[in-house]
Amino acid sequence: MSHSSAATPQTSASDEPGADRLGPAVRGSSFGAAVPILRIFSVEKAKEFYLGFLGFTLDWEHRFGDNFPLYAQVSRSGLTLHLSEHHGDASPGSTVLVTIQGVDALHRELIDKNYAYSKPGICEDQSWGRELEVPDPFGNRIRFCEPKE
Repeated sequence: MSHSSAATPQTSASDEPGADRLGPAVRGSSFGAAVPILRIFSVEKAKEFYLGFLGFTLDWEHRFGDNFPLYAQVSRSGLTLHLSEHHGDASPGSTVLVTIQGVDALHRELIDKNYAYSKPGICEDQSWGRELEVPDPFGNRIRFCEPKE
């Protein structure tokens, strides 16, 4: 690039309103979906909550050996979460925001399960959409949000 062209402001896709604020894509690379890692302390409580209550499927489990912490993947309808008993993987009390279509249907499904430890309600007064926040037994929160159109 010559000195004169370097001094001349160039317009790029990142200059457009709403453009990717992280800059242009790296040539030959693309991002996939983010997979949050949530800290858990009890495999039994995690399975009861994520599989039984939220309706996720257990995709796989990993341990480095007998009596080692669990690392697992659960998924449902395009959403993938990793659950970890490992101390350094995640901080308890995290919040994960998940966009969803049909938040009212999910709310009804969860209420109908009559799970003793969670009775989530929908917050309807957000300017960005309807939210359903569901705390897990470990202090993490999954915030399902159906954006306004």
